[in-house]
Amino acid sequence: MRKKNPYFRINVFLVIVLLILSINSFIINILSNYYMIAFLLILLILFKIFFGFEKDNHRYIKDIIINLVIYLLTFFILYYLLGIVITFVRNNNYLTWYGFKIVVLKVILNIVLLEFLRYQVLNKCEGSKISIILSIIVFLCLDLTNVYYHYKFTDKFSVFVFFALYVLPYLGKGFLATYLDLKVGYKPVIFYSLVTELYLYLLPILPNPSKYLASVINLGLPLIILYKTYSFFKKERDEDIIREYNKRSISFLLVSLVITIILVYFSSGYFHYHTIAVATGSMNPVIEKGDVVVIEKIDKKYSSLKVGDVIAYKYNNVIIVHRIIKIVYDRNEYYFYTKGDANKKEDNWVVKQGTIEGTVNTKIPYIGYPTVWVNEL
Repeated sequence: MRKKNPYFRINVFLVIVLLILSINSFIINILSNYYMIAFLLILLILFKIFFGFEKDNHRYIKDIIINLVIYLLTFFILYYLLGIVITFVRNNNYLTWYGFKIVVLKVILNIVLLEFLRYQVLNKCEGSKISIILSIIVFLCLDLTNVYYHYKFTDKFSVFVFFALYVLPYLGKGFLATYLDLKVGYKPVIFYSLVTELYLYLLPILPNPSKYLASVINLGLPLIILYKTYSFFKKERDEDIIREYNKRSISFLLVSLVITIILVYFSSGYFHYHTIAVATGSMNPVIEKGDVVVIEKIDKKYSSLKVGDVIAYKYNNVIIVHRIIKIVYDRNEYYFYTKGDANKKEDNWVVKQGTIEGTVNTKIPYIGYPTVWVNEL
């Protein structure tokens, strides 16, 4: 008698889940928001009944989490330093009830349930490459469920964009999660997922990359960590040396992180002074293209401004640095007329007092060129 495939039952489970996700994506879309959490809970209950749960007794959990701390600290330092070049945006969900509700009831629960289920499934798949590949596909579809239903596929280019912006980043995360689950367990995966997703809700300012750059970052980060973790298990290790190295690395990175935070907040306008890179030559020769200027906030003291001051103000969502040539006070409002030193004519708009960012008295030559180049791409 032919022996039954030991992975048959888990493969059937995965195929059924994949079928449900396909119906949801192509026909009905009911697995959104909290319904997805309920769906994951049901899958875990069914998995417990038919397969049972495996305990997480891996040896290197603590070591890998420490390594993840080092990798992620390095990532955030580099990412926020990049933000000085690509600019920052204010986080609208920071310290709001909506942001808190999304974090607690959706993101955290979804991550914990999803990654615990992934770990249990992979433990039943271990030893079968086909089952592992099938599990990667199923969890990729779980990540893409809501995105796929709402995305508009209009032509071949839209399919390419969907693949580049969503499939590849989630696939990279899936490879990392699969490897960590099989090697170490679900705890490092949950830690990684919480850090890389919760910062979007818990930090007041965020770098503002283009969607394509964000996709490259979201694909590259898990693949780099995957490679570093693979290298960790390939090398002979002296535990005492590794612990000392990790302590020194974290100390160094924490200091670097503090310096980065100061630079980021100084660049993003949270302090009394902040900086911007000048993208045009309209203020030549006093301020040239590529210079970084230091903006001092005036805290609504518009009466302190006078003709001849160089101010930074917003016009059509762009910050402009020009000189005041005329001031009009009418009905308790100040109106400012401005002109670039290199321009022949004054600006053909009036600057309202509420659009003024501050005054400019200091410049740092040339160091703003990287920001200008990136924004011109």
